[in-house]
Amino acid sequence: MLDFNFLFALIPIAPFALGGLAIWTTHKRKVLKLELEIAKARALERPPVNDKLEQRVRTLERIITDGRGRDDLAQQIEDLREKQPG
Repeated sequence: MLDFNFLFALIPIAPFALGGLAIWTTHKRKVLKLELEIAKARALERPPVNDKLEQRVRTLERIITDGRGRDDLAQQIEDLREKQPG
């Protein structure tokens, strides 16, 4: 026959184990919430778009996709170089 006396030892320990489990799950939930907030903050910290650089890239894209002649292309590139500071 099986001896179930060990169950009597577990009965007083059960509330402490359940309490510890509740504390642990609450802690894990808070940690995950904070990690989510950190991830959101990092996503917002992306460097701002450099407007000058973006405008130059758009101009270059327009020049490249434009069907004009090479002389006009060379002149537009020279115009960009003149606008460039320093």
